[in-house]
Amino acid sequence: MKKLLSAVILATAALTMQAQDATVSIHTNQGKEKIHKEIYGQFAEHLGSCIYGGLWVGENSPIPNTNGYRTDVFNALKALQIPVLRWPGGCFADEYHWMDGIGPRSKRPSMKNNNWGGTIEDNSFGTHEFLNLCEMLGCEPYISGNVGSGTVEELAKWVEYMTSEEGTPMAKLRKENGREKPWKVKFLGVGNESWGCGGNMRPEYYSDLFRRYQTYCRNYDGNRLYKIASGASDYDYKWTKVLMENVGHQMNGLSLHYYTVSGWNGSKGSAINFDNDQYYWTLGKCLEIEDVIKKHKTIMDEKDPKKQIGLLVDEWGTWWDEEPGTIRGHLYQQNALRDAMVAALSLNVFHRHTDRVRMCNIAQVVNVLQSMILTDQKGTGHMVLTPTYHVFEMYKGFQEATYLPLDLKCETMKVRHGMNDAIDESKEDGFRTLPLISASAAKKADGSIILSLTNVSLDKAKEIEVSLDDTKVKNVSGRILTSKNVADYNDFEHPDKVQPAEFKGAKVKKGKLTVKVPAKSIIVLDLKS
Repeated sequence: MKKLLSAVILATAALTMQAQDATVSIHTNQGKEKIHKEIYGQFAEHLGSCIYGGLWVGENSPIPNTNGYRTDVFNALKALQIPVLRWPGGCFADEYHWMDGIGPRSKRPSMKNNNWGGTIEDNSFGTHEFLNLCEMLGCEPYISGNVGSGTVEELAKWVEYMTSEEGTPMAKLRKENGREKPWKVKFLGVGNESWGCGGNMRPEYYSDLFRRYQTYCRNYDGNRLYKIASGASDYDYKWTKVLMENVGHQMNGLSLHYYTVSGWNGSKGSAINFDNDQYYWTLGKCLEIEDVIKKHKTIMDEKDPKKQIGLLVDEWGTWWDEEPGTIRGHLYQQNALRDAMVAALSLNVFHRHTDRVRMCNIAQVVNVLQSMILTDQKGTGHMVLTPTYHVFEMYKGFQEATYLPLDLKCETMKVRHGMNDAIDESKEDGFRTLPLISASAAKKADGSIILSLTNVSLDKAKEIEVSLDDTKVKNVSGRILTSKNVADYNDFEHPDKVQPAEFKGAKVKKGKLTVKVPAKSIIVLDLKS
């Protein structure tokens, strides 16, 4: 079966590949929408070692820390210019009772993490620790509120505790716990995955709950809440339709979750042991998020043509089998160059839909799923940056830049929808079309243009001619992320195996730009006229 699949892929690719170079035409005068910086958001759940051992080690840890936060992790995240951080979940959020995580740490009760491995947590990382971290990082906090097992009163008091200035019982309690001034909290999620781990609700029932809960989440002392409803899982378009009809503009945003996850032979597959067929399938699957976004946008446009309600992809990324020898339920996975490809292609999709997509939060920031950072849990204090981290760092210039539409002509190949499905070459809908080049462009505040080019081909370099309407490029600089094998990854013994390097394959001649993009590589260029 595997040989047959490879033959189909190669034969189809041979038919669609053409001799001429790929072309990218950037329309430099048609930019209208800003690429919201929150599209580069992160997600930190109480799951595995994301919080404890990842972000937080405590002030008394032998691992170097700043007020209890791992110094190396903090510095790496600071360099990434994180715009927003979502917490405490995820599924954990709807079992989290915030008052257990305030006050003297020695008096905080422990709890069992029923969703993720049954781990006992001591609640030493709570509201103060999270919001202070966000202040130190200079990012917006995104609080996921407990609707599944919590009460309206509980969530209302949490908002009051965090954001009210004075004269309220919760403001008084916050001051007793050492925080005089309130925090600024903009983003508030009213429940998480309410269709599943957040309560197994029907959309009609959740709609009524949202209307009730959001009513009592007040704006205190100049703090303005952006209230986010628990939205659909990937293809559940009915959920979006019901919420748009029954909730409408009582919500500021609606979430969407989409994971690049498979079911090869009853498992999700390995993050680092995969063949070429699985690689191409993964990229086809990740790009399917564009069709999903388009269909949810169409539903939202019917009730909200002015696009006042944001679509927030607040969980996305790859989901592989846990690494052998790690704790079951902690979702620790390695991160290869293939994952970096998924990140680059997904971010390019989000850029194209920035008119409706207001925030995205990759899952997750440390040690869980497609993470930015991995830390050694054996007490050595080692940390490694993943290939996905490097994509986010290379793409920083897209934040708040003006999206520029472009036309891309490139070679394509066909990949099968499902790895376990029988191949039927006569049925077109059994395959996805995978472009071998992905591109995105934007104009920054200083007038320069940032351009990303990704070549997903495993074995063929692509020469790309770039035109920019009447803009003439005089200077070009950039970096490249690639490696010998697409399964290469960084670990504690080889932390720099996959890392960015200076790129010198872009040439400007008579104002025209030609870029030779090596196989399996991600390039980000700065273009100046």
